[in-house]
Formats: sequence, C-alpha cells, structure tokens
Amino acid sequence: MVNLTKIYTRTGDQGTTALGDFSRVSKTDPRLAAYADANEANAAIGVALAAGDLADDIRGVLTRVQNDLFDVGADLSQPLHDDYAYEPLRVKQEWIEELERDCDTFLERLEPLRSFILPGGTLGAAYLHLALTIVRRAERSAWAAAEVHGTEPGTAKGEGGINTLAATYLNRLSDLLFILARVANIGRLGAGVSGDVLWKPGGGREAAPEKRTRASRSGSAGSESPKDSASEG
Repeated sequence: MVNLTKIYTRTGDQGTTALGDFSRVSKTDPRLAAYADANEANAAIGVALAAGDLADDIRGVLTRVQNDLFDVGADLSQPLHDDYAYEPLRVKQEWIEELERDCDTFLERLEPLRSFILPGGTLGAAYLHLALTIVRRAERSAWAAAEVHGTEPGTAKGEGGINTLAATYLNRLSDLLFILARVANIGRLGAGVSGDVLWKPGGGREAAPEKRTRASRSGSAGSESPKDSASEG
C-alpha cells in the first residue's frame, strides 16, 4: 500500500536520489535516466488518452500499458540481486508476449505499409507518435544503463545490473504504439480509408527514389556507392 503524506523531502537537494534498494546515487546515474524516460513515456500516453479521442479497445490496451510502465520504472530502479528482503517488481516475459499479440491483432486492420509515414493525422495518432519516440529513448537509456552497470546480480546496496526484459518490453511497446498510431488514423480521410500521412521526398519537390532490384545491383557490380553497400545489411 502507498501512503504519501508529504511530497517534498529535501533529501535530493545535494544532487543524489534513492534507488529501489534505498542506496543513494547521483541524479545523473544512467539507471535514473532510464526510469525517468519510462515515466515520461507514461505521461505522454496519458496525454494521448486524455485528448486523443481513441477507440475503446485502444484505450484499454494503453491503460494496461500505463500500469506496466510504472512497473518498468520500478524494475529499472531496483538493481539485480540474488536475494531480496522483499521481492521487487520485475518485468515478465509474458508481458512482452502480450504486446506482441496486441501488435498482431491491431496490424490485421491495416493496409501493408509501402511508404514511410509522418507523425500526425488525428490528434490521437499524433500523440501516440510522440509517445513512441519517448519509449524508444527510454529503451536506449535502459541499454545505456546496462552498459554501465551490467546485467548480472550484485551483492551490496547500489550494486547490480539491469533486467534486460525491461528494455525488451520498451522495444515491443514502441512497435505497438506505431501500429496503434496508424489504427487511430483509419477513416480520417473517409470510411475504410487509411489516414496515414505519407512521407514525400524533398517535401514533395522530387519523386521518391526507385527501388533497385537485386538483379540490377548485380549487373552494376563495382559501381555501388558506400551508401548502397551499407544498405545491404
């Protein structure tokens, strides 16, 4: 049970804060950046729910995700240990699989994507695009924290790595938000019509580059630019 009787504590006035194990760390610690980004992503989804006029099934998924993101933040704030006085919240593989099922379900409503798209369309879609960019930053922050603190259990307070399932959850969530943003735009231009805002090369000032076939590339071997070669991987 949470019982907050006072909001300000002054304990962070010297530039430190407490992790989930009550160890004190700098507010510039990458673990703090990771769970702060997860919190920002949660706030952005809250804006999408409050202002986006989204369908009930999308709202249901996003409400569950908001609760999950709170747990993701708790996970990222708690260094891995072999033993705990109290078992902490941890992201589970089942949550990731749930996001993947959501992706598959909502993707069935969409036309195949044959162009890059721009954030926008309906208000709900625009806010979901914003949320997904923050989720992607949160994922990068989680991996940055893992690079510094590792992914193995520690033995003392403040020591211990990052649960990589938290980063994986954020990765799948960004995929889902992209799909939901597209679903939120269905019908924007008419019943049953995709409302995706399509990217136009050069702002519409030039034609989209033609897709080169593998045969045409092999016919001009040795003449590929570094950019062409790099795109092969």
